[in-house]
Amino acid sequence: MKFVLAPDKYKGSLSGQQFCEAVEMGILRVFKDAEIIKRPLADGGDGTIEVIRHYLNATEVKTTVKNPLFRNIASGYLFSKEKRVAFIEMSEASGYKLLSKDELNCMKTTSLGTGQLIAHALKQGAREIILGIGGSATNDGGMGMASALGYSFLDENGEVLEPIGQNLHEVVDIKTDKVLPQLQNLKVKVACDVKNPFYGKDGAAYVYAPQKGASPEEVKKLDEGLRNFAEVIDKKFGVAIQNVPGAGAAGGMGAGAMVFLNASLTSGINLIMEMAAFDEALKNADWVITGEGQLDGQTLSGKTIAGVLQVVKERKIPVAALCGSVTLSIDELEVAGLQYVTSILNQVGSLDEAKQNSFKNLELAGYNFAKLLNTSIER
Repeated sequence: MKFVLAPDKYKGSLSGQQFCEAVEMGILRVFKDAEIIKRPLADGGDGTIEVIRHYLNATEVKTTVKNPLFRNIASGYLFSKEKRVAFIEMSEASGYKLLSKDELNCMKTTSLGTGQLIAHALKQGAREIILGIGGSATNDGGMGMASALGYSFLDENGEVLEPIGQNLHEVVDIKTDKVLPQLQNLKVKVACDVKNPFYGKDGAAYVYAPQKGASPEEVKKLDEGLRNFAEVIDKKFGVAIQNVPGAGAAGGMGAGAMVFLNASLTSGINLIMEMAAFDEALKNADWVITGEGQLDGQTLSGKTIAGVLQVVKERKIPVAALCGSVTLSIDELEVAGLQYVTSILNQVGSLDEAKQNSFKNLELAGYNFAKLLNTSIER
């Protein structure tokens, strides 16, 4: 039999690779000649960088960039010299995790540091960039990022504007004469799992700016700025960004990446599955086994297991989910389309104890699943 193991991590307990090792051990106790393909996955959230490091065979590159408030910080990204692909996390240069709660104010913050990471990767010879845009502290429409790559944003007096959120409404022109030439041959993919438009009640400012320190009055001003920025972009480049799903992600970085990097937006899980050659792994598979720390309502909306189910459904391959805990109802599990679901917890104890025992419990869950499967086959 052929099993494809395609889990997310168990947060704070097991990596996706460790999940695969534990389940493999359990299955091989029953099906000694089983073909087992390991494809650990992620959805663009925590742990994604380690999964990408695995598939790219990449090393970490360190450099100094500006944080969201223009202070110098040490930051970095993953780079594969062999494939000439870089993986850059916006949060490593322009993330809210880099600021104290009192410092959060997306009127004043910039995505400049993210652009500096991109520029640095280009100097290393990158021909493709995978950009993760979660966890940003910014609402500048990607203006800061673009500034680091040679774009300049001018006010009505022809003066170059500081690339921060509060200046979006002052932009009247965009200069491209100093844009880095390497961008012409660069391929950029953005991991983006939200569908928000650029501006409006469901846009970047109204939905996300309050979390980034903006007052109601500032949210209104930021939204007006995004509207102005969209008009200038349309006039300059002939690109109507408002209604592109995901344009409002990360304070408008979704749109900024599309316009200034000619990027394509895709879901995090789809991006990782592409890197993992997941479609190829599924050929002639009898079962796909997935899992994560907690199977709940959020799982079915853009998370790893949802992505796996979407792809596997087309191929009519049954899916088993081995999870730390399961809070979905039977009806919800029926809708999800999982053929086998179990929680690996097999004793009462604390959360810490459960995490400590995850590997052996997961091995046991893999064994029990394989025994059940073998029994049905023998009948």
